[in-house]
Amino acid sequence: MPDPVKPTGALGGAVRWFVIAFMVIVLDQATKLAAEHFLSPRDVIPIMPSFNLVLAYNPGAAFSFLASAGGWQRWFFMLLAIVVSGVIGRLLLKHRAETLFCWAMSLILGGAIGNLIDRGYLGHVIDFIQLYYGNFYWPAFNIADSAICVGAALMVWDSFRKPKPASQ
Repeated sequence: MPDPVKPTGALGGAVRWFVIAFMVIVLDQATKLAAEHFLSPRDVIPIMPSFNLVLAYNPGAAFSFLASAGGWQRWFFMLLAIVVSGVIGRLLLKHRAETLFCWAMSLILGGAIGNLIDRGYLGHVIDFIQLYYGNFYWPAFNIADSAICVGAALMVWDSFRKPKPASQ
């Protein structure tokens, strides 16, 4: 008899990775709603040295890439996020036993969908975290962006951990 706690079938073992992605989406959307509720554009709320809360709307991609491209970039980045999400979903199913790789993919998936929701619903992404050092200010970002960056770093780390195949 199958273990009732352990999922079986096509999703067997992969459910947890989709749950992690879902948790990233929920946290991302909740913090963006809170930022819009408590902050106004141009507000700068110092939290601690080198960390502010700000409210920024980004119609482009990372670091406002293509922000002033005329509107087509919204649809391009939405399509890209949908395609990437589908590929990541397949990778999670295929590699569900590879823990570090799946953590990376789950974080990237959750971040991609979190920003996709903003682009689809609002036409821009809500950013609210600002880091700085002296007069150098990193562009504002959000939880989805953070999840994507952490996921990418984990993916790189995972690639160095895997043994190289023996040459024939």
